[in-house]
Order: sequence, then structure tokens, then C-alpha cells
Amino acid sequence: MNKKIGFIGGGNMASAIIGGILRSGLASPEQIIATAKTEETLHSLRERFDICATFDNSVAASQSDILFLAVKPYLFSEIIPEIKDSIRPETLIISIAAGQTLHHIESAFEKEIHLIRAMPNTPALVGEAMSALCANQNVTESELEETFLLFQSFGKCQVVSESMIDTVIGVSGSSPAYVYLFIEAMADAAVADGMPRTQAYQFAAQSVLGAAKMVLDTDLHPGVLKDAVCSPGGTTIEAVAMLEQLGLRNAVITAQRACVKKSKDMSRQPTS
Repeated sequence: MNKKIGFIGGGNMASAIIGGILRSGLASPEQIIATAKTEETLHSLRERFDICATFDNSVAASQSDILFLAVKPYLFSEIIPEIKDSIRPETLIISIAAGQTLHHIESAFEKEIHLIRAMPNTPALVGEAMSALCANQNVTESELEETFLLFQSFGKCQVVSESMIDTVIGVSGSSPAYVYLFIEAMADAAVADGMPRTQAYQFAAQSVLGAAKMVLDTDLHPGVLKDAVCSPGGTTIEAVAMLEQLGLRNAVITAQRACVKKSKDMSRQPTS
């Protein structure tokens, strides 16, 4: 990819994306520039990736063919006025912030821009993200294809309508936290039954990883896979029956829909 790729913000998600891009060979370190607020973060970016790192957001914006907005949503009202006059008309802007709609971002730039709203999740840090993309009317097919390649460098990716972004946040953006709670609870139970904690985390986490891979690789319904583990009168159906009695499904559905509602509420707030 013969493009200069910039990042406004050099935190964990930006680092995960940069790492994926470099590992995939889509770009070289010389093609990437990132900004940060602290010398410590700038030093880390240079040491880890051998890329150009600077305090100056406008420099990164002016040099980039593809520019990631990788800062917290509340910083958009500060960052966009700082960089909007440095953005070239043909620059593709990719926002990875929750709660910032295409319309909000377009309004903040106060001019026609090529804009993609993306929602990756934290497993990007280990190359296993699930990301969603939605584009405004100015984005070309080739720009969307390039963005797809970038996001595939650190996981899986699908294009969705913007109306689905809040749902994406619930089912993938925030859901790693739900899974960590589940892993922690399984490990706690194993510890209660005498297993050392480090070993308990390994058994629980690997089982979740394997179960997820079964869903993805077999294309079988999760219920079918669950039934295959549940022998008549056995241990697994005993546990499943107790989870149903305690309301696991309802707890997950209610929590996830609360997450989506919060995301919709955030999207209604103005950019500045």
C-alpha cells in the first residue's frame, strides 16, 4: 500500500493497529506517523515500531493519506479544530471513537471529508479483533477496500450500516469485558475446588478460546455444539440447567442491551 498512514493518538488501540499493519507488510515504518501527548508514549512508539512520532497533530494530519482519529471521544472537540485545516481534500479519515457519529464528525470538520467510522475491539492487541466499518457518501470503493485490508491485518472485519454500530459496540466492542468476567468466574470456581489460580485461568481461558473457534470454524449453531457436549444425565447438562435456573441468558441479554442503550445515548451528544 503506497500510502502515508497517520494516527492522532498513540494509545493501546492505535498501537495494536500499527502493529498489525506492520506485521502484515501493508506498510513500512517509514509510511507511518503517530502523535501522542507525552514523551513516554512517543518514546514507546519509536522504540516498538521505529515510526515517526510527534507531539504535533497538524503535522501528522497534513502528511497523511489515511488518518486514524484514535483519541477518546471527549477529545474530538479539541483535536478536530486543531487539524481540520491541515487535512487535504483527498485524505481518508478513519474514526475509532465510540459515540461519535458520521454526522457529528463531518459537522466538526465543517467541510466535505472522506470518512469511515470504525469499531474495533481490544483483542486487536493479539491480532484477533472483530471490527465493523461504515462509510460516508464520499468514500470510494477503493478506499473502503484499503480500509478493509488495514483492519484485517489485526483480526476480522465486516462492513455494517451506521444504524448497527451501537449493536456492534454491545456484541463485540464491549463484550470482551463480559467474557473476562466469565473466565474469572470459572477460574474462581476451580480455585474453590482446589486448583491453583494460574492453572485455573489457563484451563478456563483456553476452553473459551476453543469453544469460540468451534463456532467460527464449524458454522454450527451454538445450541448444536452445546447439545453435543451435554450427555444424558451427565455433568455438563447439570451445569447448563443450573445456569439456566440462575438466568445466565437473561443477564447477558439485559447487560448487553444496556450497553447498546448507553452507546446510543452517547451518540446523541454533540461533538462540542
